[in-house]
Amino acid sequence: MADLNLHEIHDYLIELAQKAGDMITSAHPTVDATDSKKNSADLVTETDTAVENLISTSLSAKYPKISFMGEETYKPGDRLSSSPTFVVDPIDGTNNFVHSYPYVSISLGLTIDREPVLGVVYNPFTQTLYSAIKGSGAFMNRSTRLPLRSAVPPLGRVSNALVCSEWGSARAGNDFAVRCATYAALMREQEHADGPGGMAHGMRMFGSAALNLCGVASGALDCYWEAGIWAWDVCAGWAILTEAGGLMVDANPGNWKPEVDDRRVLAVRKGEGQKEFVEEFWGLVQGRLEVGPE
Repeated sequence: MADLNLHEIHDYLIELAQKAGDMITSAHPTVDATDSKKNSADLVTETDTAVENLISTSLSAKYPKISFMGEETYKPGDRLSSSPTFVVDPIDGTNNFVHSYPYVSISLGLTIDREPVLGVVYNPFTQTLYSAIKGSGAFMNRSTRLPLRSAVPPLGRVSNALVCSEWGSARAGNDFAVRCATYAALMREQEHADGPGGMAHGMRMFGSAALNLCGVASGALDCYWEAGIWAWDVCAGWAILTEAGGLMVDANPGNWKPEVDDRRVLAVRKGEGQKEFVEEFWGLVQGRLEVGPE
């Protein structure tokens, strides 16, 4: 880590994200007919592939000694190594992109010893940029420190929380059942015939894991619970959230130190009472999620 200039890499990733953003906003998305992903909810477009090619080519030329992991070039069984690695999602929120819903981002992360140490997340449609370097804080548009509120309120109970999650692309089996039952538990009344509920203020599903994590980092969302995501979905946002004082734990109860490629996260914003909030949230998770590293 000592021989890498993280500030230089940070600035280059921002330039690269903005260049990729121009490609995305000028594109007319077409779903790739050769796509081999899971199902009709798990899309890839020609733009995803073109943007990842731009990013990987640029990074390999600029930083040839840093490894690369990208969504469109990933092969089952690949695991994140301990060597410095760029972890990239060229378009996080492809379904939104296809439907012209502007909650879309480029997610560029860097890990060292499997730990996210740098993150850049850029929404080219709103021109909103989130970034962080380990030990240097997290920022929106380079100058506004995260979280956005200077006086950060305590977390309190789940009943005070705005929760974020996603349906994901797995729409059957154990994890889908756990997801559905957990959503019901989070939202129902605290005293209920079906069991105790969280009575959360609300639940939001925006369609981009990276931007969801940045929403938690900003303090606008209290937490983000997700399973089935990949390292490239969360790496950059993970670095931003933790630099903003947030906490990343496992979506499954009990694991306080998940790995970036474990594929399950519970992200909690900065604020007094993080531990108590996590434990209450875990108490509302209805079963155990099976998804994990492949």
